[in-house]
Order: sequence, then structure tokens, then C-alpha cells
Amino acid sequence: MTDDARSGTLTTQIPARMDRLPWSRFHWMIVVGLGTVWILDGLEVTIVGSVAARLTEQGSGVDMSAADIGYAAAIYVAGACTGALLFGQLTDRFGRKKLFIVTLAVYVAATVATAFAFAPWYFFVCRFVTGMGIGGEYAAINSAIDELIPARARGRVDIIINGSYWAGAALGALAAVFFLNTAIFPLDMGWRLAFGVGGLLGLVIMFVRRHVPESPRWLFIHGREDEAERIVDGIEREVREDTGQDLEEPDQSITVRQRKVIPFRQIAAVAFKIYPRRAVLGLALFVGQAFLYNAVTFDLGTILSKVFDVASGTVPYFFAMFALGNFLGPLLLGRLFDTVGRKPMICGTYLVSSALTVLLGVLLAAGGLTTWTFMALIGVTFFFASAGASSAYLTVSEIFPMETRALAIAFFYAIGTATGGITGPLVFGRLIDTGEANLIAIGFFVGAGIMALGGLAELFFGVRAERTSLENIAKPLTVEEAEEDEGSPSGEPAAGAGETRPERRAALQARRDAEEQRARAAEHRAAAHELKPRSDAGDREAAERRRVEEVLAQAAEWDAERLLEEAAAHDERAAAEDAGTEAGRRGALDRAAAADERARALHQRTETLTAADREGARTHADLAEAAAQRARSREQSAMAAQARDRAAELEGPEADIARGQAEMYGEWEKMHAELARAHVARAGGDEDTASRHGGRAEVHRLRAEAAADRMEAAQHRSAAASLAAETGTAEDARRERESAAERRRAARERERRIRERVLRREQRRPTGLRRLLPGPGETFYSPGMLGTASRWSSDGETALDREVTAIARALGEHGPMDRRRLAELVGARYWGPGRFRAALREAVHEGLARPQPRNRFAPSPDHADTNTDVDR
Repeated sequence: MTDDARSGTLTTQIPARMDRLPWSRFHWMIVVGLGTVWILDGLEVTIVGSVAARLTEQGSGVDMSAADIGYAAAIYVAGACTGALLFGQLTDRFGRKKLFIVTLAVYVAATVATAFAFAPWYFFVCRFVTGMGIGGEYAAINSAIDELIPARARGRVDIIINGSYWAGAALGALAAVFFLNTAIFPLDMGWRLAFGVGGLLGLVIMFVRRHVPESPRWLFIHGREDEAERIVDGIEREVREDTGQDLEEPDQSITVRQRKVIPFRQIAAVAFKIYPRRAVLGLALFVGQAFLYNAVTFDLGTILSKVFDVASGTVPYFFAMFALGNFLGPLLLGRLFDTVGRKPMICGTYLVSSALTVLLGVLLAAGGLTTWTFMALIGVTFFFASAGASSAYLTVSEIFPMETRALAIAFFYAIGTATGGITGPLVFGRLIDTGEANLIAIGFFVGAGIMALGGLAELFFGVRAERTSLENIAKPLTVEEAEEDEGSPSGEPAAGAGETRPERRAALQARRDAEEQRARAAEHRAAAHELKPRSDAGDREAAERRRVEEVLAQAAEWDAERLLEEAAAHDERAAAEDAGTEAGRRGALDRAAAADERARALHQRTETLTAADREGARTHADLAEAAAQRARSREQSAMAAQARDRAAELEGPEADIARGQAEMYGEWEKMHAELARAHVARAGGDEDTASRHGGRAEVHRLRAEAAADRMEAAQHRSAAASLAAETGTAEDARRERESAAERRRAARERERRIRERVLRREQRRPTGLRRLLPGPGETFYSPGMLGTASRWSSDGETALDREVTAIARALGEHGPMDRRRLAELVGARYWGPGRFRAALREAVHEGLARPQPRNRFAPSPDHADTNTDVDR
């Protein structure tokens, strides 16, 4: 590596600045200027599919057979693969903007040239060059879109833009109806004009695209940080003017070793040395969607003509209906890829479309389809398949480092499409040429199987990339170089540094940023201390400045805590990847989600400090509390899952206790979730909704208390059985069990009599003024009574927290013990009636104590064998 190939080390906040932007006209320009390439591709492919039957007719001007149409489709795909590999490498080397201008120019020139086709070989050549332009567009455009769109919306925008291919398909189908009308255009002229219109649309898009900027992410990595900063400053200024919003300060930075040139061998090694599982995932997704899509799309017109005897002039109408269903899939399902998540949505769309394709093949072979039922079923199938196919481009664009992004898209598109996209049209073309429905059904079965493999690959190898910065999903290679340089005094790369996974690297970056925030906090505290003497002496200006410094110090401290929570979330996600069981993976992901929510709570606390008015501070305080409640909900979810897994492995009383614990944690989870919703509603000023959620939270709290009581009952029965077994022989134990059963029956009978007595008394309750007199067993309400208002007072909460901590510390120091011994150790006899039971229940709720059989309790695994205070 020469010195010319490397530049300096740069720390920048550009990725965070781009990801925090609110949606504005700038983003719409990106969508229109770059996303419309898929409309062109849809137009291009559909025109060929729509005019395929016309090209095989006598007098079309090009003497082609049905098999030739299949060859043309395969040649187009081969050109797209070649163009993707060629232009993909150039895009990573020379920038996004230069290449998406060049590739669009190639497309326009080749499309216009196709209109002058006079022989099959000329048509094939033009189709190959057109495919090169479209293949290059896929690499350049997908990478640019993902680098310019904020992380929170990247999934839906990318899915919908890729799905807009079908808007072009519908447009091409309807346009073909017009151009294939022999009453308007001669037989050999209409299809030529259709290609000419495609070239004209490309020129229109060229004018819009000139205003799209170069990717700032690409610029700062390649040593052009000044230009990157200037572009981002302009984007931020435009967004402020458009939305009227003040942009919050970015909270993350990234350090890179700038490189003017990155060797191809280094880029090519990334997929198979650093990310082999992701490489398998990309290939499976692309092969699956390419085989099914290219086969059906290129040959749908001939299927309709050969199998269902549809006239060539009518075929475009069916294409338009087919395209509409395909466009609605990404449009309606796209947002779920950011909310529900990448893995469930990608896996689901692939497997559902695979199952529907099997059904389509079975019905086709059985002869149970008419033209309209065939189109209806294929429309539903590709409603799901189109969203899955679009997600393949999104996936490979996200999961590889920025330096390889365009080439990764190109590589997997080329390999996957060459494998599935060329063989699909060739196989289908041959099968359709026979006119036998049974043989055509075989092609559908093969396509379904390959799609299913893509869904399974996502299930096992998928990456959770929703709402996450690109740099955190796959850290740029130049970041690794910068970290290696910092960690090695000689400047040589540290051993094994390139093997650190993205989540671990993100955790390290967050902890480093946290240290920087703590340094700022210390500086602000120092300034506050220096101002204190003047403030105490009555200097009003010094007092105000001191207050500002104290606020800034506190905000920096909370920012540091937030970053540490984000680091913990990254660590948990890395642990989820390493988990050997599904239960372990789920638990780690729940803990990661809880850490993310705690980070959001700390962010809202910081916003509370810096709010412009009291109302804004109150809103942020409610949002902070909502995030904290969501964090507790996810923690309870993780503990419930662990308890359920433990119950499945145990038997007898231990299993009963674990099941009761799982039920209790599940109700606590729901309670905290309802409280979070209540705080969100309160932040929005909707007190009625907040009250409604608060009522639901109380219901779940009572259910959790009931579950805790049942769990305690199981503990006591376990202890009683243990004592009975220790009193003597098995016969004694049997008699004791029978006696205990008799006592329980007597207790239930006594409870029945009490209920009847209370009901009778309620029925005889006096009315009028006499109802105010207390009767037997009744007392007046006292706000100071234990367990009522005082229980939830501030002092009561402090005392309860202290007692829970004492229980956790005792268990951590002395290990498992029975309830009586635990009460003695913590001095519960001095706490007052009912206090020990309440504190013990809260310790179990928070996971600081774990119930065992025989009325014993053990420390939480996270706090066992420690002699330090419990961190609550």
C-alpha cells in the first residue's frame, strides 16, 4: 500500500447527522431522482413481455419465435449481471453520483437503439447493453439511497422504491395496449415506439437526477471531508427551512482512516472471510427471487397465449393487473420491515409466496384454473413475493461495509440472477413452448422450492437491521483501520482486529463516546465550582452561569449513561448471536431492548433539563418515564421466558413454583407496558387515555399479586411436604398428606360459609342514614393505615427500596436459605406487620430473589456470590 492510497484519520458525525434528519422535500427528491430507475426497469421488462407475442407474429419486422423471446430475456439478464459487476466496482471507487449518471445514459442509448431492431441478433445485442445499464443502476442507486435516507425509514423507503418497479410494469403494460393497437400503428411500428418512449422517460429522469448530491458517507471515507461537510450543511439548512424544525445535536461520531483507493482484493475478501453467513444469506435471497420472478415476468404473456388462448392485444391488460398486485405488496407491507423487523418479514414473505406458488402449480396441473382464477392466484402470490424480492436488495445493501456496498449489491445480484434469472426464463420458455400445463407446473414447483430456501436462509442467518445506523450494522473497513492504528503504537494492525464483529465494535465505540461525555461533564462541574464563590457572594450573573454549567454537567452525565446503555444493548445483541438456544437468544434480545429503552429514558431526561418551558419539560419527563416503564416491561419479559424454560426442565413442586413465577413476571410485563402507554398519552395531553391505561395497569398488578400468592402457596406446600417426609416413615407421611388434604377441605368449607355469611349481611345492609353506622367486621378508612395510602407514599417507597436491598444483599452474601432464616438475617421483626412479605415479593418481582421449593429463596444468578451492594 502506497502513501498516496492513504490519507489522514478523521472523526466525523456525518452518519449521525444524516440519520437524525426529519423527512423533508430533500428526501422526496432522492426518492424521485433515484427511485424512478425501478420504474424504468419495470417499463423495460414489461414492454418486452407485453410485445413478446407481437414479435413472434408474421410481419412484426423481427422474425422471432417463443424460444427466441426466452433467449432475449436470458440475454437481458446476462447483460444486467455484467453491468452490475462492472459498474458496481466503479461505483465504490469513483462515487455514487458519477455512476448513476453514466448507467442511466447507457440505458437510454440502448433502449432507443432497440427500437430500430431488424433481426434477432441485433435485438439480442441491444437487450444485452440495456441490461448492463439497468444492472449498473441497481448497484449505484441502492447504495446511494440507503446512505441518504435516515435509518428509521430506510427499510420502508428501500422496499417501496424497489417495489416501484411494478408501477413501471403497469405503465408499460398499459402503454403497450396503445402501441400494439394495429388500428393506430402498423404491425411493425407500435412496439418500436414503445421502446422509444422508454428512452424518452430516461432523459426526463436525467434532469431530476442532476440535483441529487454525492453520498457524504462515500466522500469522507475517500478523503473529501470538506465537500462532505459542505453537502451535509446544505442539506440541514434545506431541511430546517422546509420543516421549520430545529435539528437536535448528533450524539454519535465515527473515526475512519481515509483512503483514496481501496484495493479490489480487500473488498472482495470481505463477504467470505469476515461475513460468510451474510454471504450465504445474500445468495439465497437473490437466487430465490430471481428464478421465480424472471421466469414468470418474462414469460407471463406466452403462458397466457399458449395455455389460456389469450389474444396478444389483450395480454397487456393482464400484465397491468399482475403489476398492480406486485406494487401493492411493497407499498402496504413496506413499513412493517421497520416496525415488525427484517427477519420475520423477509422470512414470512418468502415462505408464504413459496406456499402459494406450490398451490398455483397444483391447480395448473389439475386443470382447475381459468384465465381469471389463474390471474387472481398469481396476483396474491406475487403480492407477498414482490415485498420479499425488494427486501433482497435492501438486505445486501445494509449488511456489508460501506466500501463494499455497491459491489456487494452487484455481486449478489449478478450471481443470484445469473443462477436463477437466466435459468428461470430458459426453463420456463422451453416448458411453455410445449403448451402442456403439467410441464409448466413443474417450473412453478422448482421456483417455489428455491424461494423456500431463501426464506429458511433468512430464518437462520438474517440480521436485525431495522432502525439501525448502517455503520452499526457493518462498520466500515476504514473504521477498523483507524481502530487498529489507535491500538498499536507502531501503527501496525492489531492481531485479530478485523475479526471483531459489528455489535462488539459498536459497544466499544459507545463506551468511548461515553468517556468523552464524562470528560465534558467534569469540565462543566469544574466551571460551576469556580463560579460558586462569586455566586455565594451575591453575584447574580455568576449564579446564572453556575446554574447553566450545572445543567450542562448533568446533561453530559446522562448522555454518558445513555451511551453505556446503548453499549449494553450492543453487547446483548452480540450475545444473542452467540446463544446456543432459542431461549437464550430471546432473553438476550429482550435485555437488549430493555437497555435501548433505558437509553431513550435518559435521552428524554436530558431533554427535560434543556426544555424551553415548563410544559415541554413535563412532556419530556412523561416520555422519559414511559421509556423507563418499557425497559422494565422487557426485563420482566426476559425473566418470564427464563422461568418458563426452567419450568419445562423441572418436575413437581419446583415446576409449579417456576410456572407461578413465569405467570407473575408476565403480568408485571403487561403492567409496565400499560404504564408506558399511560405516560405517552399523558405527554400528548390525553388524560382520558392515560387514565384508561392506568386502570388496565392496575388490573395486571392485581393479577401479578395473585400469581405471587399462588407461587407462595406452592412454596408452603413444598415445605409442608418436606417436613412431613422428615417426621418418620412413609406411612406417617401418607397420613400427614391425608390430614393436610382434610384440613384444606375444611378450610374451603369454612371459606364457603364465610362468603355466604357476608352475602347475607350485604343483602340485609341498612339504607338511609343507618348505612353510615359501621357493622360487624367493618372499620373506617384511615389514610395512614399500613398497606393503603402510606404504602405508596414517597417515604414508604424509600423504606421498601431499602428493605428489598437488604434482602438481596443477604441472599448474595449467604446463598440460598429458607424464609425464616432470611427474615432473621435482615431483622424483619423490626419492620412492622406485613413489611417483610411485601419486600420479599418486590425482590422476586425485580429478579433479585428467586423462589425455590420448601419455602426457600436463592439469590438471582446475576447477584450470587457477591459481597457488594446490589445495584438497583
